[in-house]
Amino acid sequence: MRAMVLHAPGERLRLEERPDLEPGEGEIVARVEACAVCRTDLHVVDGDLKQPKLPLVPGHEVVGIVSKVGRGVRNLEVGMRIGIPWLGHTCGSCSYCRDGRENLCDDPGFTGYTRDGGFATEIRADAAYCFPLAGFDDPVAAAPLMCAGLIGWRSLKMAGEGKRIGIYGFGAAAHIIAQVCRYQGRQVYAFTRKGDTAAQQMALSLGAVWAGGSDEAPPSLLDAAIIFAPVGDLVPAALRVVAKGGRVVCGGIHMSDIPQFPYEILWGERQILSVANLTRSDAVEFLELAPRAGVRTTTTVYPLERANEALDDLRAGRFQGAAVLVP
Repeated sequence: MRAMVLHAPGERLRLEERPDLEPGEGEIVARVEACAVCRTDLHVVDGDLKQPKLPLVPGHEVVGIVSKVGRGVRNLEVGMRIGIPWLGHTCGSCSYCRDGRENLCDDPGFTGYTRDGGFATEIRADAAYCFPLAGFDDPVAAAPLMCAGLIGWRSLKMAGEGKRIGIYGFGAAAHIIAQVCRYQGRQVYAFTRKGDTAAQQMALSLGAVWAGGSDEAPPSLLDAAIIFAPVGDLVPAALRVVAKGGRVVCGGIHMSDIPQFPYEILWGERQILSVANLTRSDAVEFLELAPRAGVRTTTTVYPLERANEALDDLRAGRFQGAAVLVP
Protein backbone atom coordinates (compact mmCIF):
# COMPACT_ATOMS: atom_id res chain seq x y z
CA MET A 1 0.00 0.00 0.00
CA ARG A 2 0.96 3.66 -0.35
CA ALA A 3 0.17 6.36 2.19
CA MET A 4 0.82 10.03 2.89
CA VAL A 5 2.28 10.03 6.39
CA LEU A 6 2.68 12.71 9.08
CA HIS A 7 5.77 12.22 11.26
CA ALA A 8 5.61 15.42 13.31
CA PRO A 9 3.13 18.31 13.57
CA GLY A 10 4.04 21.14 11.24
CA GLU A 11 5.92 18.90 8.81
CA ARG A 12 4.90 18.04 5.26
CA LEU A 13 3.30 14.65 4.68
CA ARG A 14 5.63 12.03 3.17
CA LEU A 15 4.62 9.49 0.55
CA GLU A 16 5.58 6.03 1.83
CA GLU A 17 5.16 2.41 0.87
CA ARG A 18 3.93 0.12 3.65
CA PRO A 19 3.02 -3.55 3.97
CA ASP A 20 -0.52 -4.41 2.90
CA LEU A 21 -2.99 -4.23 5.77
CA GLU A 22 -4.66 -7.18 7.48
CA PRO A 23 -7.85 -6.88 9.55
CA GLY A 24 -8.00 -7.79 13.21
CA GLU A 25 -11.02 -9.22 14.96
CA GLY A 26 -14.06 -7.05 14.25
CA GLU A 27 -12.18 -5.08 11.61
CA ILE A 28 -12.20 -4.72 7.84
CA VAL A 29 -9.67 -3.54 5.30
CA ALA A 30 -10.94 -1.39 2.44
CA ARG A 31 -9.41 -0.22 -0.80
CA VAL A 32 -9.69 3.58 -0.67
CA GLU A 33 -11.58 5.06 -3.61
CA ALA A 34 -11.66 8.64 -2.33
CA CYS A 35 -10.90 10.60 0.83
CA ALA A 36 -12.04 14.18 1.28
CA VAL A 37 -9.76 16.70 2.97
CA CYS A 38 -11.23 18.31 6.08
CA ARG A 39 -10.23 21.37 8.05
CA THR A 40 -9.73 18.99 10.98
CA ASP A 41 -6.93 17.38 8.95
CA LEU A 42 -5.32 20.83 8.87
CA HIS A 43 -5.64 21.11 12.65
CA VAL A 44 -3.98 17.70 13.06
CA VAL A 45 -1.16 18.42 10.60
CA ASP A 46 -0.55 21.94 11.94
CA GLY A 47 -0.48 20.77 15.57
CA ASP A 48 -3.64 22.53 16.76
CA LEU A 49 -4.98 19.17 17.94
CA LYS A 50 -2.53 17.70 20.40
CA GLN A 51 -1.17 14.16 20.78
CA PRO A 52 -2.05 12.50 17.47
CA LYS A 53 -0.81 8.98 16.88
CA LEU A 54 2.60 9.35 15.21
CA PRO A 55 3.52 8.48 12.59
CA LEU A 56 -0.01 9.04 11.30
CA VAL A 57 -1.94 8.63 8.07
CA PRO A 58 -4.50 11.50 8.18
CA GLY A 59 -7.93 11.52 6.56
CA HIS A 60 -11.36 10.71 7.95
CA GLU A 61 -13.84 11.25 5.10
CA VAL A 62 -13.21 7.92 3.45
CA VAL A 63 -15.11 5.99 0.79
CA GLY A 64 -13.81 2.59 -0.19
CA ILE A 65 -14.52 -0.99 -1.17
CA VAL A 66 -14.20 -3.72 1.45
CA SER A 67 -11.34 -6.01 0.42
CA LYS A 68 -10.80 -8.10 3.58
CA VAL A 69 -13.07 -9.01 6.51
CA GLY A 70 -11.82 -9.96 9.95
CA ARG A 71 -13.19 -12.58 12.29
CA GLY A 72 -16.52 -11.74 13.87
CA VAL A 73 -17.62 -9.18 11.27
CA ARG A 74 -21.25 -9.75 10.31
CA ASN A 75 -22.47 -6.41 8.93
CA LEU A 76 -20.03 -6.01 6.02
CA GLU A 77 -18.87 -8.18 3.13
CA VAL A 78 -16.05 -8.10 0.60
CA GLY A 79 -17.02 -5.93 -2.37
CA MET A 80 -19.32 -3.55 -0.45
CA ARG A 81 -18.82 0.21 -0.81
CA ILE A 82 -18.58 1.79 2.63
CA GLY A 83 -17.99 5.14 4.28
CA ILE A 84 -15.57 5.56 7.18
CA PRO A 85 -16.01 8.72 9.32
CA TRP A 86 -14.11 10.55 12.07
CA LEU A 87 -15.56 8.47 14.92
CA GLY A 88 -13.63 5.23 14.58
CA HIS A 89 -14.30 3.47 17.89
CA THR A 90 -15.90 3.95 21.31
CA CYS A 91 -15.52 2.04 24.55
CA GLY A 92 -19.23 1.21 24.85
CA SER A 93 -19.03 1.14 28.65
CA CYS A 94 -18.56 4.71 29.93
CA SER A 95 -21.54 6.73 31.15
CA TYR A 96 -21.74 8.64 27.86
CA CYS A 97 -21.82 5.50 25.72
CA ARG A 98 -24.42 3.90 27.98
CA ASP A 99 -26.52 7.07 27.78
CA GLY A 100 -26.58 7.13 23.97
CA ARG A 101 -23.99 9.91 23.70
CA GLU A 102 -21.11 7.95 22.22
CA ASN A 103 -19.79 11.15 20.60
CA LEU A 104 -18.61 12.11 24.11
CA CYS A 105 -17.01 8.72 24.88
CA ASP A 106 -14.25 8.82 27.49
CA ASP A 107 -12.01 6.43 25.53
CA PRO A 108 -12.71 6.99 21.83
CA GLY A 109 -10.75 6.31 18.66
CA PHE A 110 -10.71 8.77 15.77
CA THR A 111 -9.94 8.01 12.15
CA GLY A 112 -6.98 10.00 10.90
CA TYR A 113 -6.02 11.10 14.42
CA THR A 114 -5.64 8.17 16.82
CA ARG A 115 -6.12 5.58 14.06
CA ASP A 116 -4.57 5.67 10.60
CA GLY A 117 -6.91 7.24 8.09
CA GLY A 118 -7.68 7.47 4.41
CA PHE A 119 -4.81 9.43 2.85
CA ALA A 120 -3.72 6.05 1.50
CA THR A 121 -4.57 3.28 -0.92
CA GLU A 122 -5.86 1.06 1.93
CA ILE A 123 -7.41 1.61 5.34
CA ARG A 124 -8.16 -0.67 8.30
CA ALA A 125 -11.26 0.19 10.32
CA ASP A 126 -13.56 -1.08 13.07
CA ALA A 127 -16.44 -2.63 11.12
CA ALA A 128 -18.99 -1.36 13.65
CA TYR A 129 -18.14 2.23 12.71
CA CYS A 130 -18.35 1.82 8.93
CA PHE A 131 -21.49 2.61 6.93
CA PRO A 132 -22.72 0.81 3.79
CA LEU A 133 -23.09 3.22 0.88
CA ALA A 134 -25.40 1.29 -1.39
CA GLY A 135 -26.85 3.73 -3.91
CA PHE A 136 -23.93 6.17 -3.64
CA ASP A 137 -22.39 5.50 -7.04
CA ASP A 138 -19.80 8.30 -7.11
CA PRO A 139 -17.15 7.87 -4.38
CA VAL A 140 -15.69 11.34 -4.96
CA ALA A 141 -19.08 12.99 -4.48
CA ALA A 142 -19.83 10.84 -1.41
CA ALA A 143 -16.54 11.41 0.43
CA PRO A 144 -17.35 14.91 1.82
CA LEU A 145 -20.58 13.55 3.28
CA MET A 146 -18.57 11.49 5.78
CA CYS A 147 -17.56 14.52 7.88
CA ALA A 148 -18.60 17.82 6.29
CA GLY A 149 -22.04 16.32 5.87
CA LEU A 150 -22.24 14.47 9.18
CA ILE A 151 -20.94 17.29 11.36
CA GLY A 152 -23.04 19.75 9.39
CA TRP A 153 -26.11 17.62 10.08
CA ARG A 154 -25.37 17.34 13.80
CA SER A 155 -24.78 21.11 13.94
CA LEU A 156 -28.08 21.79 12.21
CA LYS A 157 -29.93 19.51 14.62
CA MET A 158 -28.40 21.36 17.57
CA ALA A 159 -29.40 24.67 16.02
CA GLY A 160 -33.04 23.74 16.60
CA GLU A 161 -36.15 24.09 14.48
CA GLY A 162 -35.80 27.78 13.60
CA LYS A 163 -36.52 28.95 10.07
CA ARG A 164 -33.77 31.57 9.62
CA ILE A 165 -30.32 29.92 9.83
CA GLY A 166 -27.05 31.81 9.57
CA ILE A 167 -23.95 29.95 8.40
CA TYR A 168 -20.49 31.40 9.04
CA GLY A 169 -17.72 29.97 6.89
CA PHE A 170 -19.17 28.79 3.59
CA GLY A 171 -16.95 25.80 2.89
CA ALA A 172 -17.50 22.06 2.60
CA ALA A 173 -19.93 21.59 5.50
CA ALA A 174 -21.88 24.76 4.73
CA HIS A 175 -22.40 23.98 1.06
CA ILE A 176 -23.91 20.62 2.02
CA ILE A 177 -26.07 21.74 4.92
CA ALA A 178 -27.42 24.73 2.97
CA GLN A 179 -28.99 22.23 0.58
CA VAL A 180 -30.56 20.37 3.51
CA CYS A 181 -31.95 23.64 4.87
CA ARG A 182 -33.51 24.43 1.49
CA TYR A 183 -35.07 20.95 1.39
CA GLN A 184 -36.51 21.52 4.88
CA GLY A 185 -37.98 24.89 3.90
CA ARG A 186 -35.57 26.98 5.95
CA GLN A 187 -33.89 30.24 4.95
CA VAL A 188 -30.08 30.32 4.80
CA TYR A 189 -28.07 33.49 5.45
CA ALA A 190 -24.45 32.93 4.39
CA PHE A 191 -21.52 34.77 5.99
CA THR A 192 -18.14 34.56 4.26
CA ARG A 193 -14.71 36.12 4.47
CA LYS A 194 -14.91 39.81 3.64
CA GLY A 195 -14.88 40.26 -0.12
CA ASP A 196 -15.18 36.55 -0.93
CA THR A 197 -17.68 37.04 -3.73
CA ALA A 198 -17.08 33.54 -5.12
CA ALA A 199 -18.25 31.91 -1.87
CA GLN A 200 -21.18 34.33 -1.68
CA GLN A 201 -22.25 33.50 -5.23
CA MET A 202 -21.98 29.80 -4.47
CA ALA A 203 -24.18 30.25 -1.40
CA LEU A 204 -26.81 32.09 -3.42
CA SER A 205 -26.70 29.42 -6.13
CA LEU A 206 -27.46 26.81 -3.46
CA GLY A 207 -30.56 28.67 -2.30
CA ALA A 208 -29.31 31.13 0.32
CA VAL A 209 -31.63 34.11 0.60
CA TRP A 210 -28.77 36.44 1.55
CA ALA A 211 -24.97 36.32 1.43
CA GLY A 212 -22.44 38.82 2.75
CA GLY A 213 -19.27 39.27 4.76
CA SER A 214 -18.99 38.04 8.33
CA ASP A 215 -18.74 41.70 9.41
CA GLU A 216 -22.14 42.51 7.89
CA ALA A 217 -25.62 42.35 9.42
CA PRO A 218 -28.30 40.29 7.65
CA PRO A 219 -31.61 41.93 6.73
CA SER A 220 -33.41 40.25 9.65
CA LEU A 221 -32.52 38.65 12.97
CA LEU A 222 -31.77 34.93 12.84
CA ASP A 223 -33.24 32.04 14.79
CA ALA A 224 -29.84 30.33 14.95
CA ALA A 225 -26.32 30.57 13.57
CA ILE A 226 -23.81 27.81 12.86
CA ILE A 227 -20.12 28.67 12.83
CA PHE A 228 -17.95 26.36 10.73
CA ALA A 229 -14.98 28.75 10.43
CA PRO A 230 -12.46 28.18 13.29
CA VAL A 231 -12.53 31.85 14.26
CA GLY A 232 -13.48 32.76 17.83
CA ASP A 233 -14.23 36.37 16.85
CA LEU A 234 -17.30 35.09 15.00
CA VAL A 235 -19.05 34.02 18.22
CA PRO A 236 -19.91 37.53 19.44
CA ALA A 237 -20.59 38.56 15.83
CA ALA A 238 -23.16 35.77 15.56
CA LEU A 239 -24.71 36.58 18.94
CA ARG A 240 -25.38 40.11 17.71
CA VAL A 241 -27.50 38.86 14.78
CA VAL A 242 -29.38 36.07 16.59
CA ALA A 243 -32.81 36.87 18.00
CA LYS A 244 -33.78 36.32 21.63
CA GLY A 245 -33.96 32.63 22.45
CA GLY A 246 -31.68 31.81 19.53
CA ARG A 247 -28.61 29.60 19.41
CA VAL A 248 -25.05 29.96 18.18
CA VAL A 249 -23.59 26.54 17.36
CA CYS A 250 -19.83 26.12 17.04
CA GLY A 251 -19.41 23.27 14.58
CA GLY A 252 -15.62 22.83 14.56
CA ILE A 253 -13.34 20.70 16.70
CA HIS A 254 -10.91 23.60 17.10
CA MET A 255 -11.46 27.35 17.30
CA SER A 256 -9.29 30.34 18.15
CA ASP A 257 -10.04 32.01 21.47
CA ILE A 258 -13.41 33.71 21.83
CA PRO A 259 -12.87 37.37 22.73
CA GLN A 260 -14.52 39.10 25.64
CA PHE A 261 -18.01 40.37 24.81
CA PRO A 262 -20.75 42.26 26.66
CA TYR A 263 -23.34 40.21 28.49
CA GLU A 264 -26.16 42.10 26.78
CA ILE A 265 -25.60 40.25 23.48
CA LEU A 266 -25.98 36.90 25.29
CA TRP A 267 -28.91 37.99 27.41
CA GLY A 268 -32.40 37.14 26.21
CA GLU A 269 -31.84 33.38 26.65
CA ARG A 270 -29.47 33.14 23.74
CA GLN A 271 -27.24 30.06 23.87
CA ILE A 272 -23.73 29.12 22.73
CA LEU A 273 -23.26 25.41 22.00
CA SER A 274 -20.41 23.29 20.71
CA VAL A 275 -20.60 20.16 18.57
CA ALA A 276 -18.35 17.27 19.57
CA ASN A 277 -17.75 14.51 17.05
CA LEU A 278 -20.78 12.51 15.90
CA THR A 279 -22.78 9.42 16.72
CA ARG A 280 -23.51 6.48 14.46
CA SER A 281 -27.19 7.39 14.57
CA ASP A 282 -26.27 10.80 13.11
CA ALA A 283 -24.68 8.97 10.18
CA VAL A 284 -27.66 6.69 9.64
CA GLU A 285 -30.02 9.69 9.66
CA PHE A 286 -27.96 11.83 7.34
CA LEU A 287 -27.06 9.16 4.81
CA GLU A 288 -30.77 8.40 4.46
CA LEU A 289 -31.67 12.11 4.22
CA ALA A 290 -28.98 13.30 1.79
CA PRO A 291 -30.33 11.52 -1.32
CA ARG A 292 -33.90 12.60 -0.54
CA ALA A 293 -32.73 16.19 -0.14
CA GLY A 294 -30.92 16.00 -3.47
CA VAL A 295 -27.57 16.94 -1.90
CA ARG A 296 -24.84 17.47 -4.49
CA THR A 297 -21.26 18.07 -3.43
CA THR A 298 -18.84 20.40 -5.18
CA THR A 299 -15.39 18.85 -5.28
CA THR A 300 -11.85 19.51 -6.46
CA VAL A 301 -9.91 16.28 -7.08
CA TYR A 302 -6.23 15.76 -6.25
CA PRO A 303 -4.15 12.60 -6.68
CA LEU A 304 -2.99 11.06 -3.40
CA GLU A 305 0.57 12.26 -3.94
CA ARG A 306 -0.62 15.90 -3.94
CA ALA A 307 -2.16 15.76 -0.46
CA ASN A 308 0.12 18.56 0.76
CA GLU A 309 -1.08 20.77 -2.07
CA ALA A 310 -4.71 20.02 -1.19
CA LEU A 311 -4.05 20.99 2.43
CA ASP A 312 -2.33 24.20 1.33
CA ASP A 313 -5.23 25.09 -0.96
CA LEU A 314 -7.75 24.43 1.81
CA ARG A 315 -5.78 26.62 4.20
CA ALA A 316 -5.70 29.44 1.66
CA GLY A 317 -9.34 29.04 0.55
CA ARG A 318 -8.40 28.44 -3.10
CA PHE A 319 -11.42 26.29 -4.00
CA GLN A 320 -15.15 26.06 -3.33
CA GLY A 321 -16.72 23.02 -1.72
CA ALA A 322 -14.39 20.17 -0.77
CA ALA A 323 -11.00 18.82 -1.83
CA VAL A 324 -10.93 15.06 -2.43
CA LEU A 325 -7.88 12.80 -2.72
CA VAL A 326 -8.10 9.91 -5.17
CA PRO A 327 -5.39 7.19 -5.03
